[in-house]
Amino acid sequence: MSFPELALLLVVAAASGVVAKAIKQPLLVGYLLAGLFLAFFGVVKDFEAIAALGKIGVALLLFLVGLEMNIRELPTIGRIALLTGLGQIIFTSVVGYLIAFALGFGVLPSLYIAVALTFSSTIIIVKLLSEKGDIGSLYGKIAVGFLLVQDFVAVLILMFLGGLGGGEATPAQFLVIGIKALALFASVWFLSKKILPTLFDRFVASSPEMLFVGSIAWALGVAALVGGPLGFSYEIGGFLAGLALSNLPEHLGIASKTRPLRDFFLTIFFLTLGTQLLVRGIAAVTVPAIIFSLFVLIGNPLIVLIIMGVMRYKKRTSFLASVTVAQISEFSFILMAMGLSLGHLSQTDVATVIVVGVITMTVSTYMILGSDKIFLRLKDLLSIFERKNTHETALLEEKIYNDHIILIGCDRMGKALISFFKKKGLFYLVVDHNPKVFAYLSAEGVPVLLGDIDDPEIKDLAKMDKARMVISTISNTNDNMSILEYVRNLTRRPLVITKAFSKTEALREYEAGAAFVLLPEVIAGEYLRHIFVAHGVSEERIRKMGKGHFNRLLTSK
Repeated sequence: MSFPELALLLVVAAASGVVAKAIKQPLLVGYLLAGLFLAFFGVVKDFEAIAALGKIGVALLLFLVGLEMNIRELPTIGRIALLTGLGQIIFTSVVGYLIAFALGFGVLPSLYIAVALTFSSTIIIVKLLSEKGDIGSLYGKIAVGFLLVQDFVAVLILMFLGGLGGGEATPAQFLVIGIKALALFASVWFLSKKILPTLFDRFVASSPEMLFVGSIAWALGVAALVGGPLGFSYEIGGFLAGLALSNLPEHLGIASKTRPLRDFFLTIFFLTLGTQLLVRGIAAVTVPAIIFSLFVLIGNPLIVLIIMGVMRYKKRTSFLASVTVAQISEFSFILMAMGLSLGHLSQTDVATVIVVGVITMTVSTYMILGSDKIFLRLKDLLSIFERKNTHETALLEEKIYNDHIILIGCDRMGKALISFFKKKGLFYLVVDHNPKVFAYLSAEGVPVLLGDIDDPEIKDLAKMDKARMVISTISNTNDNMSILEYVRNLTRRPLVITKAFSKTEALREYEAGAAFVLLPEVIAGEYLRHIFVAHGVSEERIRKMGKGHFNRLLTSK
């Protein structure tokens, strides 16, 4: 591949990524469409070279999965995450296989497609939940939990396929693959416990540059070894290389340094996949892809709703968690690419799943970002998935509240206010969506509700209509606007104090009825000005105040 050709690939990929981001879509959707564009105009000529670069990206992706995957977390992620993850995988695989077979796909392609439809994109979901500020919420933790289950199952499937190669799946072959896999995991455990910590500490960790180069060399070297002489695949080699380094104190630093390089090569991998979309007889791909997409967008959330309903979760928690599985994953693409390389699949089979990925990732992104509004429209219909005595009702014990202060969010600012409320003997209630915060505050005897303030039931349980003041320490403008809109419709309106990150957001919240909006950068400047006015610019005085502030930060929880 020539330099101009590679440069053109990246320019087109970057331009497509900008367009995708502008319409709030995952970047990889833009990269896939960029690959289709390049293939359509005949720009891509050296497919083998591009595919080889793409494999580096996949190996590094699996390297980071192994690096960040804590196997010990699997027993602790909770019964709901484990059952939901496994239940959704089984349901989607079985029904997906039946649909694929009914559409005329062969037995083996139907099996590949069915499994590909089961996995949801960890990268996309975590990014969107973080943008919404819901990563620490109850439904967010459940969603991340069953994503961990899906990732683990995906790695096991890739390991089996890598060990199988182009051979037949006989019982003897199963046994050989199992023995080889156990031997590999045992070797990784030994290296991660006995060899690598000492090796990295003595020769690598002291130099940031060497830590980066050494980690990449380890990742690609192990991937080449496992994918070559040991008879598995480069992807599994990358995963095992990451798993071997996951116990190092520097593993988070390695991950942060490796991500940009992973993203670079993954861009080329998705471009390569995008070129697979240029197939003859596009109608043969389009119709099945639409059917599979509808199944993923409707069927996957439906099974999660049913499982969580049976396990006595509220319809809102169940719905918000279910929406996160309404797309397929980057693992789905890797699985199909591996099937193509093994000769199990045709280019049309792979193109079908890629189109499903583009459709489901595009639609589900808007579904996740707008899930709260969608729930309000569907909440009456969703009542069939909620049992009378829900698991969360026990966490929302109704008490008599009147003329109280409602504190929404218990971050560092919230904890400082709780300390003040206790000292002054004020009647207050904390509302937080993080189960860990709920457990901590409950143990401390702090009155607290577990739930999202965007949930109308939480507003009712907090008795917002009888409160004297509502203080929101969250910086999500949409949530704050929801609070202000709710208060505006009350007969008795409490004083509302909110928080914003920008001047534009602050003005919006003032216009919506906020009595006071905390804008950190402005408040910081005003506070410093107050110090100078009250105490002058004495160096000794400022150092003394800074030391006191330092001690308070150390002692605060």
